[in-house]
Amino acid sequence: MSGEPEYTQEHVDVDGARIGVQVYPEPDGPPGAPMVVIWPAMGVRARYYRPFAATLRDAGLAVAVADLRGTGASTPPPGRACRYGYAELATDVGAVLDALKPRLDGRTRLLLGHSLGGQAALLHLALHGADAVDGLALLAVGVPYWRSYPGLRGYGVLPYTQGISAVARTLGVWPGWGFGGRQARGVIRDWAYTARTGRFPVLDGVDAEAAVRRLATPVLAVSMDDDQYTPHPTLDHLCAKLTAAPVTRDRYTVAEAGAALDHFTWVRAGAPLARRVADFAAGLPPR
Repeated sequence: MSGEPEYTQEHVDVDGARIGVQVYPEPDGPPGAPMVVIWPAMGVRARYYRPFAATLRDAGLAVAVADLRGTGASTPPPGRACRYGYAELATDVGAVLDALKPRLDGRTRLLLGHSLGGQAALLHLALHGADAVDGLALLAVGVPYWRSYPGLRGYGVLPYTQGISAVARTLGVWPGWGFGGRQARGVIRDWAYTARTGRFPVLDGVDAEAAVRRLATPVLAVSMDDDQYTPHPTLDHLCAKLTAAPVTRDRYTVAEAGAALDHFTWVRAGAPLARRVADFAAGLPPR
């Protein structure tokens, strides 16, 4: 897209998968700017975040964007032979942070997750330790628990999510019919579990719910106006789990954005939100 910075495409190998990572040029200004590593929504390619990467760089932040396993430049493509789920997505986050370590050393670093990417980032920190980052930004993230949706919507969310799970279980893969792109059945299984119960599943024998409650990393949690998939109460439900973390809870409004918003379009109207992320990073304790 015209006016947006080009990135360098890199790859990180982990457990037979290859995770694509787009690394953007350093922002203008003094060296050592805080660095943000973005994890996308389900089925959304990393390149979709180019407009938001540009606004983050304009706000003085260095940026890298990873493709979730099985999406974009990341492999393996979802198929019947794929067994991965939330546990593997969380592990991928750690592998990318390890690969970026030479770029991260000595600077403030944030994980920034959108939707499923936010859950993966949160679970990585909860399950594998938070020493590698200084803060976590959750943008349009929520636990899609059917009871947290306003009005009668939840009574549609429950059969919808469980129907998708049933299709993925039957076919061995979610084909992406109208939602989420093609996905491994383990990812859909774990996502549907959160929609049904409001809880994270046990992952590799670890109680993820308890691990999330122990997480003490500072969190910026922002929900979007008119978000059709993770409306404001779904992020409230997630934030209620963060009992040990300092949480800055906010909303991004149509008035502030100056444009229509939903679960995806905030990426293209994100300049005020990028400044908010930069302010959050500036307020974190220095390394």
